[in-house]
Amino acid sequence: MLLALSLRDFVIVEKLNLNFQSGFTVLTGETGAGKSITLDAIGLLLGDKADYGQIRTGAKEAQLSALFDISALPDLQNQLREQGLLEEGSEELSIRRIIDAKGKNRSFINNQAATLTQLKAVGEQLIDIHGQNAHHSLNQESAQRNLLDAFAGSLPQAEAVKQHYQRWNNARKALNEAQNQAENIAIERERLEWQFNELNRLEPKSGEWENLSQTHGSLAHAADLLQAAEQTGEYIDGDNGMQRQLYRCRKLLENLQNIEPRFAESLNMLASIEAELSEISTNMRDVANRVEINPEELAEQERRMGELMGMARKYRVEPEELPAKLQELNEQLQTLHDAADITALEAAVAQSEAEYMEAAQKLSEQRRQAAAKLGRETTEHMQHLAMKGAQFHIELLPSAPAAHGLEHVQYQVSANKGSPLRPLNKVASGGELARISLSIQVVTSQYTHVPTLIFDEVDTGIGGGVAETVGRALRSLGKQHQVLAITHLPQVAACGENHWQVRKHSEGEQTASEINVLDDTLRIEEIARMLGGETITDTTRNHAAELLEMAASK
Repeated sequence: MLLALSLRDFVIVEKLNLNFQSGFTVLTGETGAGKSITLDAIGLLLGDKADYGQIRTGAKEAQLSALFDISALPDLQNQLREQGLLEEGSEELSIRRIIDAKGKNRSFINNQAATLTQLKAVGEQLIDIHGQNAHHSLNQESAQRNLLDAFAGSLPQAEAVKQHYQRWNNARKALNEAQNQAENIAIERERLEWQFNELNRLEPKSGEWENLSQTHGSLAHAADLLQAAEQTGEYIDGDNGMQRQLYRCRKLLENLQNIEPRFAESLNMLASIEAELSEISTNMRDVANRVEINPEELAEQERRMGELMGMARKYRVEPEELPAKLQELNEQLQTLHDAADITALEAAVAQSEAEYMEAAQKLSEQRRQAAAKLGRETTEHMQHLAMKGAQFHIELLPSAPAAHGLEHVQYQVSANKGSPLRPLNKVASGGELARISLSIQVVTSQYTHVPTLIFDEVDTGIGGGVAETVGRALRSLGKQHQVLAITHLPQVAACGENHWQVRKHSEGEQTASEINVLDDTLRIEEIARMLGGETITDTTRNHAAELLEMAASK
């Protein structure tokens, strides 16, 4: 539920702080006073596209924020916690948006940066807005279908049908391409096979080039390595080598180390040097034992390296990349094989078609059940909106398989008792269409889990006793949801449990808009204004008071 809304420097609002109540709240005011500003602000907080023109003249930026109680929305709580946007145990959600004069805007959920996609995903679970022109969209089949699927709880199934249809369509496209491009595929496959066979005969192996480079260096410099190892060993262990000289130094110092302490220290250092020389000598013997001068092996390695280098130049890759190139050619061949395998492609088409049909038939059954229920309940509600004897029906007309399913959805209406059912856009007048739209919206809203419902002048085109019925319906809906209605009808306004008035006034050279919560006395004045216009008499005040009393008693 929406708890609070704050606006600063937004359109013609300098500063506005609203605290919302549960139940049914009405928002009224003169035409042009700014009633739609509140809805525009809520829309922006729920992910609508921003426009720098919405910043109040002279201000650098517009700031909007809203606070929601989400204690009754455990799924949303879990979703937000998974994204790190809600602390454990918290049941309140804040959304903030800042729009600057340069066209940039920033969005925050619980003071953490958020994207518009995140705002939309969250907003869809918080507020459902029924616009004043919503009934016009009912003339479009897509809107009729989406509304039915939403009422049936079938939007996920409808999306699954769409995806299955896309896969089926892709499979058919692949089959057609394979049938039409068979000759080109054969030529390309022949080219790839020749390249693959040529490279495969070379049998390049992973890591082979690196190993060849290392061992070739050893073979090419075998004589130099052997000579260096043997000569170094001679310098260390020869008759006049370093080890012999160290021995002589040690003998000279050992006899005098008790007399001169520094001789003892030097003897320790000589012992360390002797140990290191011994280790070097061992390394040299090991190298000398391992090095082999093998011209035949060296020639073989040079031949192999030449083959690899030549093939690498041909395919414009590095020698060490040849194994990956071979794998790439193999995969391309497999892809072409699959693309040319008509039998396999036909099987894929059949399988994807079967999966689509299964999903689409499931959706059709859900639509059939929901259509009967929505038609029945909407018809019942229409009887209270000056449409006695009228009937609302949803016809599911079989169609060729499509992304939306196996049927066209057509809303039909009989405006008078005994009249045949005809498509909605063929028989409904503007006023009737508004009433039918409102009936559908009220009926479908009873089944939604969205806690806050906003109706923006959906009562356009009706009046009198019908308007009173609309008001009672919205008030009844307020027992299940938080309902906010922007209305120009006094009969609807009188049914509100809470009443806000929008006023526009001038401040210097600027126009500002403000919203005030009306008490009982001010509420009589506002409804009297709605009844009588600019001139308010005692008669209109009495009529207004009577409307309020009647609404409260029902």
